[in-house]
Amino acid sequence: MAPRALLHAAAADFHRTHRTRIDLRAAGGVEVARRIEAGEAADVVVLSRDDIDKLAAAGHLAGATRRDLMSSGIAAAVRAGTVPPDLSDEAALRQAVLQARSISYSTGPSGRYLESLFGRWGILEELRARIVVPAPGTPVASLVSSGAVALGFQQLSEMLDLPGVEVAGPLPAAIQHLTIFSGALSTASLEAKAAEEFLGFLASSELGPLKQRFGMTGA
Repeated sequence: MAPRALLHAAAADFHRTHRTRIDLRAAGGVEVARRIEAGEAADVVVLSRDDIDKLAAAGHLAGATRRDLMSSGIAAAVRAGTVPPDLSDEAALRQAVLQARSISYSTGPSGRYLESLFGRWGILEELRARIVVPAPGTPVASLVSSGAVALGFQQLSEMLDLPGVEVAGPLPAAIQHLTIFSGALSTASLEAKAAEEFLGFLASSELGPLKQRFGMTGA
């Protein structure tokens, strides 16, 4: 879900310059992988690089076509009007997590990283009763804006400019985790030429400003 808004904007730009219309369908990363494994038709698949490599190894994607497209860091958010916690360094972030009445993070790459971080800090088991796991495809930001959780973590791109949400900041640089999103052609693609052109467009420096606008950088 993290690159969804960016991909929609990029697809519109691509259509204007190449006259090829892109039919985008977004879902959580786990769900996308499951659907591709089940044989759902697609020309291009965009997921975290690790997930793309797994699907390619299983023969669902053409590994030679993989292009690294964009990267995104993890941010924390609170409900609008709430005093944001101090996230200036690792110790401050740990304290903010321990003090939050409830926290939420996705089941994707950012969530897996946070679980490992909390485990390294030795607080994961203490936190489990306060962790709210979002349903597949449900943005953590929506749980934050509704007040269902006090502190939410997700890719920055999924939290920008959302009503009811205030971004407290990115994770401290020393422990920030960047997820690289890649794209590859399906081995069953019927539009390989157009798909390759779209992947090249997504990977190009031309989209640098657009990626920045949506909280991402080039990979």
